[in-house]
This record gives sequence, C-alpha cells and structure tokens, in this order.
Amino acid sequence: MVNINDKVVDDFGKEWAKFDQTQAADKELKEIFDSYFSLMPKESLCKAAKGFDLGCGSGRWAKYVAPQVAELHCIDPSKEALDVARMNLAGRTNCFFHLAGVDQIPFADNSMDFGYSLGVLHHVPNTAQGIKSCVDKLKPGAPLLLYLYYAFDNRPLWFKLIWKASDILRKGLSGLPHPLKYAASQVIAALIYYPLARSALLLSGMGMNVSALPLSSYKDKSFYTMRNDALDRFGTRLEQRFTRKQIIAMMLSAGLKDISFSDKEPFWCTIGYKTGSS
Repeated sequence: MVNINDKVVDDFGKEWAKFDQTQAADKELKEIFDSYFSLMPKESLCKAAKGFDLGCGSGRWAKYVAPQVAELHCIDPSKEALDVARMNLAGRTNCFFHLAGVDQIPFADNSMDFGYSLGVLHHVPNTAQGIKSCVDKLKPGAPLLLYLYYAFDNRPLWFKLIWKASDILRKGLSGLPHPLKYAASQVIAALIYYPLARSALLLSGMGMNVSALPLSSYKDKSFYTMRNDALDRFGTRLEQRFTRKQIIAMMLSAGLKDISFSDKEPFWCTIGYKTGSS
C-alpha cells in the first residue's frame, strides 16, 4: 500500500500556496524553529552533514537548517508545496528538492547524517511505517527528529473533552471544498484562536500560569500564524494522535534508540538515533 493520502497532499499544497510564509515574522519563525530543534545535537547540523526534511512544506524550517549543513534534501509529495519551498530557499545551492512521499524517499539507505519530519507523519495512513522509511535512509547513529500530534496523555479529562468537540468540527469542515474550509478556518482563527490566545497573554502578564489553558501556546504568536494553523488543524482530512508510549514503541520498532522528548510545547517533539555504530 502506498503510504500517502492524495486528498491530504492536495490540501497541504493549497495551504502552503496560501500561507507561503512571506508575511511571517522571521523572529517568530526562528523561535518556533528553536523550540522544535532544541533536541537536535549541534554536531549533527555541521558543514559536512547531509540530511533531509521529510514533508518540507513551505521550507520554513529548511531555511534555518540549510546554512548549517553541506546538503539538505527537501522532500514533499505536493508540487505546489515544493514550488513555495523553492521560492523561499532561492539562492541556497545546497538545497535539493524531491517530489516524493515518505515511501519513495529517493536516495540510498544508510546515506544521511540526519533527518527530520515535523508535523507530517501523523497525516499519512501508516505513521509507524513512515518512521521506518525515514530511519532506513539514516546512517547508523544518525538522529531523526520528529514532531507528532499528541493524544493529550499529559492533559486532564476536561481538556480532552474540549478537543473531542473540536475534532467533530474538524471532521465536518475538512471534507468541504477548499474555499469553504479556508473561510471557516479563518473565522475560527478570529473568533476562537485570537481571543483565547490574547486572554492567555493577558493572564500570563498578571503572573498566572496559563499552560493548562487551551491555545495558550499561541499567546505570543501572530495572527498570521494562528490563521495558518487554524487551516492546518481544521482543513486536514487525516489526523492521527499518539501517546508518548505509542511514539516510543513506533520509534523502537523502526530501529531507533536513545529516544528523548521535549518537555515543552509543542507535544510530542522527540528524537532518536539509528541503531548500530556510526
């Protein structure tokens, strides 16, 4: 079975064409990048390293990785997304672009010094197999950095119930024609994301701990990011969520070891190293 959902690929192609990150503040993007890459050892991103960005989308993370490494292979099954990534990475002669899904990564096994896939593999039919496909391309000892949607295993019951209600809405909206679900997502960003996020910012400024509040992670994010993420969240037809234990099991089964997790949002961000000697 091909490990791809064509409708999801089409959705993300349209998303990155709409939110090509040209309006995103570099400072904000860099802060988000740093939160994802806090687990990546600095020595893995060095001038001699060759690695891949699986599901590169707009290239928003690749633009921070590329200056640090010898080669960065940007892989995405959406031509629209790759066109945006090429635009955002114009002038980066060490970036190479591949129109491919996770089960068609176009280079030899045991050839890459690092890899990462952020917010992607929970949108493919078989996430465990997707992780394995990435690991196959790594050299022994090389790291794979992942961000997979969490199953709220570190949250109270009331938080999970709020999510369940939002997921019913997502399932209804995500099947609509793109113009309709785009419009709906922007209303959600304006009427839900923005008020909750700015309320969390206000309460945080008063010295309160707001980490348990829904959407508090957006308290210092721009409305552009909220609009982008609302479309990402409510416009995607296939979404899977995993507990920390499930992610560990998938990573171990894929051939990773020394697995660790970030204790900060976004959850779950994790890293593992391919078994064998480097």
